[in-house]
Order: sequence, then C-alpha cells, then structure tokens
Amino acid sequence: MNTHIITPGPYRATKLWNEVTRLFRAGMPLRKHRQNFRHHASCFTASAAVDWLHQLLQSNSNFGPDVTRQQTVQLLKKFLKNHVIEDVKGRWGTEDLEDNHVLYRFPSTSPLKPIPCPAPRSGSRSIRKRPSLRDREGFFKFRNIKKQEKESMENVDPALQTPQDELNKPADEQQRPRRELTVEDEQEIWRDITLTHLQRILSAAPLDEVLDQRCINPQNIIHNMTKVNKHGVVTLDDKTSDLPHWVLSAMKSLANWPKYDSDQPSYPGFERDVFKTVSDYFYSLPQPLLTFELYELFINVLGFLQPQCERVAIEALQLCTLLLPPASRRKLQLLMRMMSRISQNVDMPRLHPAIGTRTLMVHTFSGCILSSIEECDLDELLATRLVSFLMDHQQSILSVPEYLLIAIRDHVEYLRTVQVPVDQRPDADGGDPVCVPMPVYAFCKQISGAEFEQQKAESSQKAMEELLEILLTDQNINEKDRRKKLKQFQKQYPDIYRRRFPSPAEQGKTENKPKIKPPLLNIKKAKTFSIRN
Repeated sequence: MNTHIITPGPYRATKLWNEVTRLFRAGMPLRKHRQNFRHHASCFTASAAVDWLHQLLQSNSNFGPDVTRQQTVQLLKKFLKNHVIEDVKGRWGTEDLEDNHVLYRFPSTSPLKPIPCPAPRSGSRSIRKRPSLRDREGFFKFRNIKKQEKESMENVDPALQTPQDELNKPADEQQRPRRELTVEDEQEIWRDITLTHLQRILSAAPLDEVLDQRCINPQNIIHNMTKVNKHGVVTLDDKTSDLPHWVLSAMKSLANWPKYDSDQPSYPGFERDVFKTVSDYFYSLPQPLLTFELYELFINVLGFLQPQCERVAIEALQLCTLLLPPASRRKLQLLMRMMSRISQNVDMPRLHPAIGTRTLMVHTFSGCILSSIEECDLDELLATRLVSFLMDHQQSILSVPEYLLIAIRDHVEYLRTVQVPVDQRPDADGGDPVCVPMPVYAFCKQISGAEFEQQKAESSQKAMEELLEILLTDQNINEKDRRKKLKQFQKQYPDIYRRRFPSPAEQGKTENKPKIKPPLLNIKKAKTFSIRN
C-alpha cells in the first residue's frame, strides 16, 4: 500500500485527513454480507473497520503506535459524520457508530477535503504589516566589500577593524548620527532572532505559511526567557491569571502522592476525585494551552517526531513554547510536571480500572493542550502524539534555551555600543553628533565535505599526539600510572603510538634508506656560504 509521511507545510491537518481517507478507501477489504435476511455487496462491519484502521494508524509514521482502539472508533464516527462512509441504507451525518457488526459501505462521492489556496502575496514574503528594525534602519545591510575579502574574512571582530574601513564608507554615511536603542527595538531583536532560529529548524515549511507572525508578541518571549524561578517555571506578574490555589493544591497532592497534606480528606477513591477535579479545570479554560493561534505551527512540528529527528523536534518545540503567553506556558509546565510524576509513581493507585496510568494521562489532557478553533477531525490523534512526546522530554522542551538567551543578549549589548543610525539632526545640547561605525558582517568560507573530514582527522591526530607527549613528560604522574596509561593509549590508538615508538623492524627500514653522500653535502655547504650569497 502506498503511504508516505506528510511533510511540514500549510494545512498539514487537512492533508493528513485526506491521506488517511485515501488509504482507508483503497485498502479496507469489502465483501458480501447478510443482514436481516438481505444480502449486501461491497460492505464491511464496524468491528472489521476498527480492526483494519487501527492497524493502519499504528503502523503509519504520521501517527505511531500510541493510537488506541477507542481513538480509532472516534475517527470512524467522524468518517460517518463527514460522509466518508455510510450505512448500507445510505444514512450518514446524524447516525452513530459503535464497535459492533453493523454494516457500512463507501459512498460514490469523493470524501477528500479541498486544500485552501493561500492568498497571493505582493512584494515581500513576510506578512508583517509593521516593518522590523532591520527593515526600517537598514540595520543588517551589508557594506560594499570586495567578494574576495568577504570569502577570506572569518567573523572579524568589528572592534579590530582598521581605520581604513571607515575611509571606504560613503561621505553621507560617515556623517549620519546614531541614536540609542529603544525598548521597541530590543523587543524586535528578541522576536526576529527567535523566529530566525525557528525558521532554520522548519526549513521545509516557510514560517509565514504556518504562523501568523502578527500574533507573535515579543514581550511573551522576553518574559518566558527571563522571568523564571529556580525550577525553570515561569513566574507571573499578574497573579490573577495564575492557577487557582485549590487547583495547585490538588496538582501537588497528585504529584507527591502519597505524601500529601494531612489536612486533606482521605478515603478510597480520593485520588480519582482529585484527578477529575484537575482535568475538569483545564477543560474549562477558554482555549487550549498551546493556543488556537499556534495550532498550525505545532501541527507542523509533529512531522519531526521521528526517532532519527528527536533532537530537532526537542529544539523546535523548545522555541515554539517560548511564543506562548506566560500564563499558558506556566500552566503547561506545571501540568506536564504533574503528568510525568504521576506516570512514574509506582505507589499511585490505578486511576482507571481498564487504562494504564500513562495512557490515561495522555488521553485525558491531550484535548486541553492542543486543538484547533474549528473542529479538526484528527485533533485527538495528533494531540495524543504530541503530548506523549512532551511527557517524555518535558524538562528539555520547557526549559530556557541558554544558547538563544546568550545570543540575544550579546547582540543587544553590541548594538547598544554601536548604536542605531537615524536621520541627520543636531543633538539636543547643540553639540556635533557622534558617528559610531556600523559593524561589517562577514561569513566563514564554506569548504567541501572531504576537506572538513580531512581537517577533522588531522586535528584529532594532533591532539592525540599532544596527549601522548603529556603522558610521557608529566612529572606529576608516577611510573606505575604512567605505564598503565601508556598501555591504554597503545591499545586505543596503536597507529599514533607506533609512530612515536616504532618497532625494531621499522627502525631498521628507516636506517636502510639511502643516505646523501658526503661530497654532495660539501657542495651544498660550499654553495650556501659562497661569496655571492
């Protein structure tokens, strides 16, 4: 059966719906059945459809083995509602479907959903109405440098630039004054650098096609990265948007079970009531924790939840969750911590008679974590897969990426020193404006893969040779340890050790090499010290 992974891109949920529908119609076995003394050709029972579709979803790379049979039944109900299937009497829409022997068939009409065509863009690909700092000021504009100089320079520090660089600038550019960075400028820098890193990860999907960048608030990014407690959880300035005290108390009692507040009541089934109280609160929120605006973005990140792309998926989700409102990110952090602790707690009584604790956590809270503003037919399946991955990697995903924080802060500090160019105008005190040079941006010269491997091998060889010399000459190592370490080095790096301590046979080969005759040496020596030289 022809199946393929739906790559990241716009309307990914619709494409997944069409893919599952196509596979189901093409592969579901049809045969003749008898019901109520009548024969029906080319049909199937609901139980047979559940069996076949459940196996398909579990083996499909877009969904994975975590799909349950109950989720498959729910999907078939949506198939019946959207006229992907109908009963043998031609009824659909308002009918219900159960895991039984009722007969269904495929209608003659195509059930595939049309994929909307994005509106044509005029001019720039960016959908932002307000130009960014770099657009307004020409901030990242490259200077007129010769192509050869660009290729040879490697991340030259602007502080080490020679005064000649300033002489090569146009006269009007040398006279332009500078101004201090405003709060708005800094917020744009936080926003642009974060989205640039996110675009690098989601290179298969243009960012403006899966994310309405007008909905991105840079203050949320700054808050989520700078205002956190010692455990990495976001702190809120407005306590009214935080979790209610009774919900926090309930979540703590479940996370620390059986070590909970002694003032709380204790009776058989108490933990189930507390769990239901927490789930009811999160489902009462006006929108999911990952917000409706970021739904399409998280759906596209699902394309990276493959075993070979685990690191990329963690980094992508780490950046995506920084775009959340601080209140939503804090709720998500506390909820995922609770879910992870409950799933790993062997002392926790069963919260459901037929479902395991981890499966119950995932399927209970997936709907309040990810869903679309319009009822999406695959929301439950997609959210389950995302929440399962979040539970396994919640510490890494919901932590502050230090590399991004350092990059942004260094960039802001640097721009504060060079300042930003503005239109020509005198200072308020009447003095001459100070012109601070803008940095010249250059890039490393790209080399081929073979050159990289050669350089890597040479660097490693040199480092190992230096390590061997340290083992031989270090006076702080006693002889017993020295011999032990040398034997380990000889075992792990025999070629390097052999070059340093060649065998007698290899020494003999070296001594048997032809030597230069003395007359030739004398001639060379006489030529070197001749009167002409």
